[in-house]
Amino acid sequence: MNTETLNRVLYDSKLTAYKIMRWTTYSLTILAIGLLVLAHGVVEDPTQLRMLFYAIDGILAIFVIIYFLRILYTFERVKFLKRTWFEGILMFIVFLNQVFTYVLGIPLIYNIFEGLGIPLSVEWYRVLVSMYMLVFLIVELLETKVHLKTVQLKPSITFLLSFVFLILLGTGLFMLPKMTNSPDGIRFLDALFMATSASCVTGLAVVDPGTYFTLAGQVVLLLLIQMGGLGILTFATFFASLMRQGIGVKQHVAMHELLESESLFSTKGLMRKLILLTLTIEGIGAVMIFMSWGQEAQFTNLGSKIFFSVFHSISAFCNAGFSLYPEGLYTQPIRFSYILHLTVSLLIIFGGLGFPAIIDIFSPAAMRARLKAPWRNWKMMTRVIVYTSAALLALGTVGFFLLEYFNTLSHMSFAEALITSFFQSVTTRTAGFNTVDISALNVPTLLMFIFLMFIGASPGSTGGGIKTTTFTVILFAVATTVRNRRNMEIGHRTIPHSVAYKAFTVFTFAAVFNITFIFILSISDAQFDIIQLAFEQVSAFATVGLSTGITAGLSDVGKSVIILSMYLGRVGTLTLALALSTHAKSTAYKYPASHLAVG
Repeated sequence: MNTETLNRVLYDSKLTAYKIMRWTTYSLTILAIGLLVLAHGVVEDPTQLRMLFYAIDGILAIFVIIYFLRILYTFERVKFLKRTWFEGILMFIVFLNQVFTYVLGIPLIYNIFEGLGIPLSVEWYRVLVSMYMLVFLIVELLETKVHLKTVQLKPSITFLLSFVFLILLGTGLFMLPKMTNSPDGIRFLDALFMATSASCVTGLAVVDPGTYFTLAGQVVLLLLIQMGGLGILTFATFFASLMRQGIGVKQHVAMHELLESESLFSTKGLMRKLILLTLTIEGIGAVMIFMSWGQEAQFTNLGSKIFFSVFHSISAFCNAGFSLYPEGLYTQPIRFSYILHLTVSLLIIFGGLGFPAIIDIFSPAAMRARLKAPWRNWKMMTRVIVYTSAALLALGTVGFFLLEYFNTLSHMSFAEALITSFFQSVTTRTAGFNTVDISALNVPTLLMFIFLMFIGASPGSTGGGIKTTTFTVILFAVATTVRNRRNMEIGHRTIPHSVAYKAFTVFTFAAVFNITFIFILSISDAQFDIIQLAFEQVSAFATVGLSTGITAGLSDVGKSVIILSMYLGRVGTLTLALALSTHAKSTAYKYPASHLAVG
């Protein structure tokens, strides 16, 4: 039977078959996710666990059959395979594993990864396939016309709600019995705190992630950091373009507004670059960290060492600051692993620069263009980001070195003190790792840290704060006013007044929120010094994660304030304001000018 004859035979049943396959995929994906949650979060009896895993493997086998049927019912099969290559590779791996495990009696995935010393390999495999199918399901739902007609939300509101969804999902997972080593489990407020801190890539913790959470809990923490660092919408859009022909104009516009890309048509390409660049940098970082562990850092097996490397790489690049060590990088086995510290610093800097700047500097296309035309400079925003970041890093390094030389740096050599100063300058901006005892720092150092944390990272990055570009625009606006100049100029370019208004708006919102929250904390947690509370609050708002050690001791009101602060800091006060604002009916008028005395 040739292809045309086969297509004619299948044509009449095509619509019915697609409808059945779609609803089967919906139902089985939800069932698989539910079974995985039960297996990894609730059920402990070995017999029941075995039955659950058999059921999950059965569902995965049906996914493979459905994929083959989709190939069969697609009349342009070569195009379909090219378009769904990622899903095809995944289904092929599932098919191979099922045949070897249940037909030949050789557990393929288990044998390969257990041979490398990586435990729970089969569980990881099931989780990854099921997570892919979940994203597949979400994309299917997003593409239905019913959804687009019934849910007409502004992109900014969609962005805000995506983080609320991620936080609530993380909270629910953390509260499952098998996620923690505590017999009583974790309180709702503490689970909400940890989920918010991970989703908002802050790093503040009310429990020690390395000892309090089981491996399953640590994996959930890691996934929240990764999804929160890049944004759940970014991942959804990326997978939409990976699984289908592309994304619609509505999704293009939404991502354009969120990423502020220069061209509407560059958004899809930017999405792919962003994800691939992230995974590449994190992968290289994990390898470097793996090679940087000193002899003092002991691991139970190779799998544990790999997991620690991957966890700290993702945590560093996403500027989260979470560590599996009880005192972060200040913990005794790795306190003096300076190569490791420099590797983590490099990852933090990359994550804090922002994706537009990274792509402008390091993307192969941009580098090729500059090789052909060496006189071409970086884009204006990239230059502002790089120069401002370098200046703030230098200020933090020199400032910390001078202020702490006779305090926390007193027992170190000059080179060690310099590396430690540089590391703390890097991490204070928004990452939250520490190689010194933060509670032992001098008050002037804490004040300098508050200043650096408040500024934070750069636009389009995983970090928080008011952003480096906002800080630069404010400085230039002040200089323009003092010099009585009409226009604000940066690098032989005139910056519109609207940009200055936006910068001052961001600064004002941030200042008001922080002052208000510090005032509330001074009432709810009066047992702590005001400098400690201010440090904790700014650290939360700027999604830094540094603490003087008071996080776990905060009252429930104090924890609630910090949770809200972390969320506002991650989504951005301006984004929140725009989401809640209403558009003016008309701005095509102007009232008479009037002088107002200022200063």
